[in-house]
Amino acid sequence: MYLFIHTHAHSFIIYIQICIVHQSCHLRIVAAVLPLLKNFCDTLSTGLNHRRKRITHKGFHDPGWMFMGRIVVKFSYQSEVFVLNDGGEVDLDLGNYERFLDINLYKDNNITTGKIYQHVINKERRGDYLGKTVQVVPHITDAVQEWVMNQATVPVDGHKEEPQICVIELGGTIGDIEGMPFVEAFRQFQFKAKRENFCNIHVSLVPQPSATGEQKTKPTQNSVRALRGLGLSPDLIVCRSSTPIEMAVKEKISMFCHVKPEQVICIHDVSSTYRVPVLLEEQGIVKYFKERLDLPIGDSASNLLFKWRNMADRYERLQKTCSIALVGKYTKLRDCYASVFKALEHSALAINHKLNLMYIDSIDLEQTTETEDPVKFHEAWQKLCKADGVLVPGGFGIRGTLGKLQAISWARARKIPFLGVCLGMQLAVIEFARNCLNLKDADSTEFEPNARVPVVIDMPEHNPGNLGGTMRLGIRRTVFKTENSILRKLYGDVPFIEERHRHRYEVNPSLINQLEQNDLSFVGQDVDGERMEIIELANHPYFVGVQFHPEFSSRPMKPSPPYLGLLLAATGNLNAYLLRGCKLSSSDRYSDASDDSFSEPRIAELDIS
Repeated sequence: MYLFIHTHAHSFIIYIQICIVHQSCHLRIVAAVLPLLKNFCDTLSTGLNHRRKRITHKGFHDPGWMFMGRIVVKFSYQSEVFVLNDGGEVDLDLGNYERFLDINLYKDNNITTGKIYQHVINKERRGDYLGKTVQVVPHITDAVQEWVMNQATVPVDGHKEEPQICVIELGGTIGDIEGMPFVEAFRQFQFKAKRENFCNIHVSLVPQPSATGEQKTKPTQNSVRALRGLGLSPDLIVCRSSTPIEMAVKEKISMFCHVKPEQVICIHDVSSTYRVPVLLEEQGIVKYFKERLDLPIGDSASNLLFKWRNMADRYERLQKTCSIALVGKYTKLRDCYASVFKALEHSALAINHKLNLMYIDSIDLEQTTETEDPVKFHEAWQKLCKADGVLVPGGFGIRGTLGKLQAISWARARKIPFLGVCLGMQLAVIEFARNCLNLKDADSTEFEPNARVPVVIDMPEHNPGNLGGTMRLGIRRTVFKTENSILRKLYGDVPFIEERHRHRYEVNPSLINQLEQNDLSFVGQDVDGERMEIIELANHPYFVGVQFHPEFSSRPMKPSPPYLGLLLAATGNLNAYLLRGCKLSSSDRYSDASDDSFSEPRIAELDIS
């Protein structure tokens, strides 16, 4: 369910998932964008449809978690940690919002139960409540509303004006104990905002059992009934289904849930998530919001939606395929690499290729696996050998590092395009030191605190006694040391870049000269020239490592340069692209989602023939 609130200065959209969810009803959309209705593609698409009308907005995410942020995470249980510009460590849903809406969010856009409770407890300790009994109602509920109101007035992405729309998602399902204070807070909030400024959208699953093929409406009816029992009534009902909702089903939902048939929106399985905003537009969701909330938007389709529609069409007609091997230790839960997958997908789309991402558990590449499970070992190596490019993403801990080193060595020796991110870059330096400089004891102090040759060391500010809050986080500036750098050219030949970081360890500065004398160049450093940020190997098609996480800044129409370089090299088109001045084509303006003045009638195509 969502609440769309429009105040005098700006609009709020509060998205509260209250759907009935069944384990077997994960959806069959490309990249599993809505498994168990978790990623809220409709949330993002609704925001995109408003952004195309030049309505400024910002988003909130309200999970019921008790922790303050995603600092220490068990990846086998939870998904990736997405890092924001200000260093906020949040859920991957915030990454989905940033990618779809092309905006930058901040840590205060992520509200957790832990944050709210700490805020209230701190106020009580300061005596702000004057000795009153502190309760969930009104103190917790008031704190939620206060947080929303305060953050909704903060301009986003350099805009001087307050946002006109605020999107707030409340995670979980209706009836969840941890979500009840939030539901009560927004029940109160709807009266403060008044009906003309408040729209409630309920998201529900419409299952279709294979045995009968009949679309069932009971989950939707029951969830709406539960929602009303808590004081909120839906204005729009978004139905998630495997096939388009039949008119008879719409009318049934309309009758039992007290909405008009045109207020029942269908999001069925489509070929890609890029098709969902177009699907919502075709069902008149923007027109509904315009009339319901009296939003200042026109009726004509914007250039942004035209570009998005063309991008979706382009995705569906791709013929060529590029295979990338992702060698990591969290491959059993694909969401751990959600941003990496999206960055690769954005880059593949930009060069007119389908992405075939092969997940390889790094442990399966190790010699111990050959003894214990030969089938797994040979299957993993077969995948690696078939790959057009190799990617080693970030991670923590010693488990699986030998397999990653094997993959890096394979890519370096056989001149297979390679990209190492964070730990992937550190391991690339270790592998080079061991096999090219004959420093067999080269290691990281993360794995071996008393390493004889500490190629990777912990940063001075790192306190090994406490894992929480000890990392170098958020957006940082990286300065290029030389103009003769592949990555510098990919970034547009700029003297410096700014990307998001999340790490505790760095390459040992005392070994830089020795490494560079053997063709491993450190072409990017921090502003003080102390921390090594980018490596490039000479006489190799593409052997690049970055200490930062460029995947967090990738957008569907603005692919991340390091990932784009990997895909270009993997398809044999990097040199031609560099010779063309790193331009997709004269129509590359489509990548600027805010440029409504662009008149090019077709989507950009990368001409690298």
